[in-house]
Amino acid sequence: MSDAPTRFVADADVLAADLLLVGAAREAVDLARAHSWLTLVATDPLLDDAAAVVADCADPALADAWREKAATLADVVDQPAGDHPALSAAHNGEATQLLSYDEGLGSAKTGATLRKYVDVSVRTPEAFVRLFDPESIYEVAVGGEYPGPDRDPRA
Repeated sequence: MSDAPTRFVADADVLAADLLLVGAAREAVDLARAHSWLTLVATDPLLDDAAAVVADCADPALADAWREKAATLADVVDQPAGDHPALSAAHNGEATQLLSYDEGLGSAKTGATLRKYVDVSVRTPEAFVRLFDPESIYEVAVGGEYPGPDRDPRA
């Protein structure tokens, strides 16, 4: 398992909110888009779930276009049948952070159960944005002086 906290998962609800709303979900996912050394991890079923939410809330054509682009932006890892998409992405993608609005995933009971299988912190996007410090993570994961964001998150 990777010790560097440079890999994170955004659950389907967060991915859809990133696309459709302005707020913490967008800020959180923008962190990955703005830093080439941070990696958003997903599974195909996770991206499919997010696209379904976008199609339901907005437009099927937008969902299809988003799904195609999202697959190129994320490190898409395998998901065994029957696994929870976001948890599978975290486990199989060696992610240390999972962003979700699912209160069940973020509960203390679930956290204790998850620790047996995967070392991941489940947080809301609001908590992630408040707590995640790219500068200190850069020093640990990459080394050297933090150069700041190196990509346009809106490109």
